Amino acid sequence: MIQRFETLVHNSYRNDSAPTRSLAVSPYQTGASARTGEERTMTAKLKAAASLVFFVVLVAAAASGGALFKPGAWYAGIAKPSWTPPNWLFGPVWSVLYVMIAFAGWLVWRRGPRGWALAAWGIGLFLNFAWSWLFFGQHWIAAAAVNIVALWLSIVAFLAATRCTNTTAFWLFLPYLLWVSFATALNLAIWRLNP
Repeated sequence: MIQRFETLVHNSYRNDSAPTRSLAVSPYQTGASARTGEERTMTAKLKAAASLVFFVVLVAAAASGGALFKPGAWYAGIAKPSWTPPNWLFGPVWSVLYVMIAFAGWLVWRRGPRGWALAAWGIGLFLNFAWSWLFFGQHWIAAAAVNIVALWLSIVAFLAATRCTNTTAFWLFLPYLLWVSFATALNLAIWRLNP
């Protein structure tokens, strides 16, 4: 490349009769620059896709871990309020919410703000998993109630952190807040009915 440039400069000053070659960027260099730009774009897209996959895997791991603890006979036998939804409803609702949770976390990672929002997202994901273990796995209704209140607070913290800075992530998390608010009320009602 350097030798080619030196030859180009030498030829342009060799004699006045020879056609003068411009020292501006050659088509060869323009092509290289274009390829470099394309490579950067491709690398950025690959990084974005890889980070999205990472967030999906994190959420899927939390969801799968929580799914290990089934309601079973214990849940069927405890007292529940009349407004308890049917068991079949929880699966579809959580499936949609988990996709939204993963995408919201990824958006915060990509666009910011990463600080409190990402911390609240991670804490919330852990608390989400822990609730299933406490409630369905250990049958600790009171501990699960404390856990779900903490989960609710982590969701509120995420929403507060993204409200003005990442509105897409904010709107993706809003249904999660509504559902966890309902689940918190249900958990507290079950605790009251099963002292």
